[in-house]
This record gives sequence, C-alpha cells and structure tokens, in this order.
Amino acid sequence: MPFVSCTYEEHAEAILEIFNDAIVHSTALYDYHPRPLESMVTWFANKKAGNFPVIGVEDDEGQLMGFASYGTFRPWPAYKYTVEHSVYVHKNHRGKGLGQLLMKRLIETARQQDVHVLVGGIDLSNEGSVRLHEKLGFELSGTIRQAAYKFDRWLDLGFYQLVLDTPAKPVAG
Repeated sequence: MPFVSCTYEEHAEAILEIFNDAIVHSTALYDYHPRPLESMVTWFANKKAGNFPVIGVEDDEGQLMGFASYGTFRPWPAYKYTVEHSVYVHKNHRGKGLGQLLMKRLIETARQQDVHVLVGGIDLSNEGSVRLHEKLGFELSGTIRQAAYKFDRWLDLGFYQLVLDTPAKPVAG
C-alpha cells in the first residue's frame, strides 16, 4: 500500500467522498450537510499555503483508501509549532490498520517539519479514534462538554495531544 502526497487533481473527489460519508453517518465531523466539490479548492489551497501535508494511502488500483493531514491550530504566531490534525479512512477500508499507518507517517512528517504539538479534536463517542490516538501516545488534554449538537444529541469534544521533541531550537517571532 503506497503512501502518496494527495493533490486536488488526483484526490479531491475521493477525499470529498470520505468527508461527506463522515458528515452524514458519523460524529467524526461536526458538519450537518455534505460539502460541495468547490470546497476542496479552498481546502487544498490552504494546505499548500501552509506547507501542510496531505498524506494518502492507495490500493493496488490507485484508489484512495484514507488520508491524514494537519493545518493551523490557531491563527496567532506563537502557535506556529502546534498543528491540528485529522485522519480519515474510507468506510470500506476501516479496521485494517490504515489509520495507524497514516498517523505514524503524519507524525514522522510533523517531526521533519519541526512541529512540536499535534492536536486532534475527537468526538468522545468515536471510540475507534480515541483508541487509535491513545495507542500512538496521545493524551487527553481537555474536554469541552456538550460542544456540539448533532443527530439529536449533545456531543463532547476531547482534545488529544502528542508532544514531539522538535524543534531542536524553537524561536519566537
């Protein structure tokens, strides 16, 4: 299963399919309505502008099975060493260890880019994602109770973080 660097041209529709399935059928995304294809133009542009990776894994036929990425955690300069990440696996490929493979590659990339903290906002009813993050050494650093309302119930948002040993020499400014 080769890793690929996802691009708009090659992967926007597949990523959108994964996003929209998560929106409609899960609490992995706190959106109510599927996103249009046009939304992927801005999504990829923001990734490119921030030099943020979009790492995918494809099957032998070149179909995207899952992806992981990160982006700006908060827009103020002092947060420059902290990113918020996400990982999604296509519904037909869950339970095969792809989430862990993608997250390990994303963590490796974060170290190479001198990221210090990865933060994941996870709906606490998403037990699979919670287990994945805990297995990789992430710790629950805070919970916002009843942060969102979806599927006729209140949802608790947990923030999981992994502190890396990078950068070697952080600088302010």
